[in-house]
Amino acid sequence: MLLLLAEFLAQFNGAFTVFNYLTLRVVLATLTALLLCLWLGPWVIRKLVDGQIGQAVRDDGPKSHLSKAGTPTMGGVMILLSMAFSTLLWGDLTNLYVWVVLGVTLGFGIVGWVDDYRKVVEKNPRGLPARWKYFWQSVVGLGAAVVLYLTASTPAETGLLVPFFKDVAIPLGLFYIVLTYFVIVGSSNAVNLTDGLDGLAIMPTVLVAMGLAIFAYASGNLKFAEYLHIPFIAGSGELAVFCATIAGAGLGFLWFNTYPAQVFMGDVGALALGAALGVVAVIVRQEIVLFIMGGVFVMETVSVILQVGSYKLTGRRIFRMAPLHHHFELKGWPEPRVIVRFWIITVVLVLLGLATLKVR
Repeated sequence: MLLLLAEFLAQFNGAFTVFNYLTLRVVLATLTALLLCLWLGPWVIRKLVDGQIGQAVRDDGPKSHLSKAGTPTMGGVMILLSMAFSTLLWGDLTNLYVWVVLGVTLGFGIVGWVDDYRKVVEKNPRGLPARWKYFWQSVVGLGAAVVLYLTASTPAETGLLVPFFKDVAIPLGLFYIVLTYFVIVGSSNAVNLTDGLDGLAIMPTVLVAMGLAIFAYASGNLKFAEYLHIPFIAGSGELAVFCATIAGAGLGFLWFNTYPAQVFMGDVGALALGAALGVVAVIVRQEIVLFIMGGVFVMETVSVILQVGSYKLTGRRIFRMAPLHHHFELKGWPEPRVIVRFWIITVVLVLLGLATLKVR
């Protein structure tokens, strides 16, 4: 929005051309989302408390969690509002990718909002039935996959890039739609499974978004893309602005979500943020790198799959409780220790993912 205004004003005053610089808009988008989330936070929390929109806690989980019952949830709304406003303010609104990532993020956010609303407002413990939640996730994920496939103009936009190898990209054809669908939906649910402790999901999301912002910036710059041997995706650099809004809004939310949390993001935030990371990774052709950088989300998801599979096949559990963070809690780790150690692991994994830019 402001980019278009700046381009118009630049006709009369050359100083406004500074807003054409992507790096400046990335910084401004981060700060805008951060400040907006900090400003919205107290108001959103107050409204959630007044509406008695509190978190329900499983009685079969760690006993330390029982004190969290009633903590306001659905705080992810403040994240999505901050992201959307900042993206519209500083992003290039003529860029298709901007609208795709916004559409996916808000679409998954609506699915999460309905699920949260039914659980905490209508007091329906099932929330949105799993089949319907998965159905609407699939509608949004497949819709985005089809749009990206149909608008792809070069083979690089639909090939699977293999990290650590120069110029190795596997042509996917129509399988691109399938892969895109699974990356978006899988990433969404992986972040949702991780969101079980104060600040556990939001900081890794911020770190991964910052990593993807670097990939987006490089992929959208022809010289950098050629130098780093990654696909040049025209227009993808604009996604660095979107990733910056995730980082800014995420840090703003962490101000209120840090241990002991004043508010939880709920499915409205977790599903949307996971989908946002997935669709950005798809556009910049870094699905495998997302798997690396989001390793915490992956191991949380795998722990649930292994636990359920083992119990159904053998009647025995592998972990004391799944997802994995609860296993460590039941082993006696204090909650802050689990959280910070998972953050440290994510920092290492994001750095490893960024190393794939040069180690080829």
